[in-house]
Amino acid sequence: MNQQPYAEPWRVKMVEPLKILSKAERETKIKAAEYNLFNLAAEDVYIDLLTDSGTGAMSDRQWSALMQGDESYAGSRSFIEMKKTIQELLGFEYVLPTHQGRAAENVLFSALIKPQDIIPGNAHFDTTKGHIEFRQATAVDCTVDEATDMNLELPFKGNVDLTKLEACIAKYGVEKIPFVILTITCNTGGGQPVSMANIKAVSAICKEHKIPMIFDAARFAENAYFIKTREQGYQQHSIKEIVREMFSYADGMTMSAKKDAIINIGGFIALRDRELYRACSTFNIMFEGYLTYGGMSGRDMAALAAGLREGTEFEYLQARIAQVKYLGDEISKLGIQIVKPAGGHAIYVDALSFFPQIEQKQYPAQVLGVALYVEAGVRGVEIGTVMADRDPKTREERLPKMELLRLAIPRRVYTNNHMDVVAWGLKQIWEKRESYKGLKIKYEAPIMRHFTATFEQL
Repeated sequence: MNQQPYAEPWRVKMVEPLKILSKAERETKIKAAEYNLFNLAAEDVYIDLLTDSGTGAMSDRQWSALMQGDESYAGSRSFIEMKKTIQELLGFEYVLPTHQGRAAENVLFSALIKPQDIIPGNAHFDTTKGHIEFRQATAVDCTVDEATDMNLELPFKGNVDLTKLEACIAKYGVEKIPFVILTITCNTGGGQPVSMANIKAVSAICKEHKIPMIFDAARFAENAYFIKTREQGYQQHSIKEIVREMFSYADGMTMSAKKDAIINIGGFIALRDRELYRACSTFNIMFEGYLTYGGMSGRDMAALAAGLREGTEFEYLQARIAQVKYLGDEISKLGIQIVKPAGGHAIYVDALSFFPQIEQKQYPAQVLGVALYVEAGVRGVEIGTVMADRDPKTREERLPKMELLRLAIPRRVYTNNHMDVVAWGLKQIWEKRESYKGLKIKYEAPIMRHFTATFEQL
């Protein structure tokens, strides 16, 4: 009873007013957007949980760094500071800036992937799978089976199943596998972390077969927080110590710095191998820009360096992940199924149990996302059949084991009062859930269709 109450380790210096439309206005807006939440104007959204990518609030230290950015085309002071921070924090010698994470994937995959290649990993995210399949290669999911049991409270449901990985290597052969990709935390699997023991074990398998291990490291700091708080032997380690050990097992990484570096735009590739760096450099110049800016301004690189340092502070991570858990707890109290335990950056609501009357090919997670916007002005994103897309060979729809609405929480942006509004909105839908019907796709792009697809109500 005498314990000091918890509060966030920051205070507010600036606020942005929000516009709240009426429910009737929101119904008109989502109809005009053809029931794709990406098509909404941001000003028509009250609480925007579409993504935590590039939507965080930068600190005074980051704004200060931004104002000191060096915009020199080659060899800028900002790039040198960013590279030094990455080298010290993550331990990689070679760094290539890119304008965001999928750009880093585009550059690295252009250097590594050939048609018919196989890329094992733990539940590849949409852009990762898209870049793989665009190159006529195949992503093979080797995540542990427990990851799809939403009620199972395991600490590391983002782990790779080592037996599946070994079987994949045996089936396709080392020559067909240019690298193994490990996503930390595993976004598609519910924002679930990967344990240090699993990282070490995957690295050992890769080294045995001389296959590089690459991190998709957009949320590496959140992963490190879960290792510190959930994995035996790491409680006394600092986040930065855990981060350095995590990356010591990898051969390279891509990063969308719009997540755990808490900036609005930017990303990078970091590597150990000089020859791979040189191969990527050619594509970086072709696709992104010169080697020391790669699609980023100097001021954004300066803010990125500051954000990497801040994003690996325990107190910040504790507050960030506590808010995610708070929203998960409030939704669970309503009897609504979510992926448990709560992930690092988002809550994932199970749309199949929410709308059992809507078959999966009628996109229940998309229905739930539309309904939440109409009821409460909250925008989430579908992580289900729409995002799973069609098989690139058969063109049949892929039906994932989990049909989810992701509610991704921007860093240092919303209060828990906003989280209460999100839970309230879901409650309104839950109480009349039997009345909802499915959606039908009117238009879809040939790849990564979820960004631009349009729908009509059934």
